Amino acid sequence: MRSPLVTITCSVFLVCLIGWLLVIGRALLLPFVIALIVWYMINALSHVFERVGAGGWRLPGYIAFPLALMTIFAVSTLVLDIVAANLAQLAQDAPTYQRRLEELFAQAAQIFDLEDTLELKDLMPESVVPRMVTAGAGLVTTLAGSASLVFIYVLFLLLEQSTFDRKFERLFRTPDQARSAFAIRAAINRSIMHYFTIKTAVSVATGVLTSLLLILIGLPYATLFGFIAFLLNYIPTIGSLIGVIFPSLLALVYYDSLPPFIAIAAGLGVIQFAIGNLIEPKLMGANLNLSGLVIMLSLAFWGAIWGVVGMVLCVPLTVMIVIVCARFESTRPVAVLLSETGDVVPETPVKTPL
Repeated sequence: MRSPLVTITCSVFLVCLIGWLLVIGRALLLPFVIALIVWYMINALSHVFERVGAGGWRLPGYIAFPLALMTIFAVSTLVLDIVAANLAQLAQDAPTYQRRLEELFAQAAQIFDLEDTLELKDLMPESVVPRMVTAGAGLVTTLAGSASLVFIYVLFLLLEQSTFDRKFERLFRTPDQARSAFAIRAAINRSIMHYFTIKTAVSVATGVLTSLLLILIGLPYATLFGFIAFLLNYIPTIGSLIGVIFPSLLALVYYDSLPPFIAIAAGLGVIQFAIGNLIEPKLMGANLNLSGLVIMLSLAFWGAIWGVVGMVLCVPLTVMIVIVCARFESTRPVAVLLSETGDVVPETPVKTPL
């Protein structure tokens, strides 16, 4: 019988090895992970379209699937074009906003009677604002450039998805093992579908309300900030905070008075608080069953490994780990520690690994 110390040591070594492989294989894995997300979205949207109909008639699958594919492609192209155009314009205007920020520092020094005027270069390197905006534009360009590789991955996933179930079933030696594996996959699919459906709906609402508020007040780049708010809403906790800070800082240097800045900061704060703390928890319910501390640790871990993509995927990946660990007696304590209430998977756990 193996010593518990040997088991723990081997487990820690395996986790470290997997983490190391995820880091060094980031350039190869990220496009494939993005392709998996797109593939999943296409199939999910196709199922939604198949429910469209009147009476007993429903939209056929051979129409719903291409329609979902074209919808995802059209929306992605439109969003990338709008964001790229806004970032390019913001990169041109950044020096003006930087000079305005330096003027505000000078005014603050006069108000507080400071001997040495605080300058922007004291807080950050010179011309960092234009470089940050240019880096953002470069990121969008990089994503657009890797779109061809993502498209190839998605194409092969779509072509081979009809054989996935048959291959998955033949991985296991007995029908009981196969049924258990399919049950785990179904539980993971239900949780992730629930999470992404609710999260996408509230993220779209957040982005639209952010854009409308900024348009109403007259702040430029309202569409860009709406998209940023939509994207950052997928990042737990800190995403909503960053979504308020960016447009508020621009309002501070764009307007000559404080009321617009206060209105934007307060308005966006109310939107983020109402959606993130009142509406989203009601819609999400207790389906995820994740500890808040675990979510923050997962955010830090996956963010360190895969950057923004890892932050967006931290919750679904952790949900998958909890569901899989809860089905086996040897790993059930891990699922209990990661869960919010300690109640995980009412079904009888599997005694032996698949």
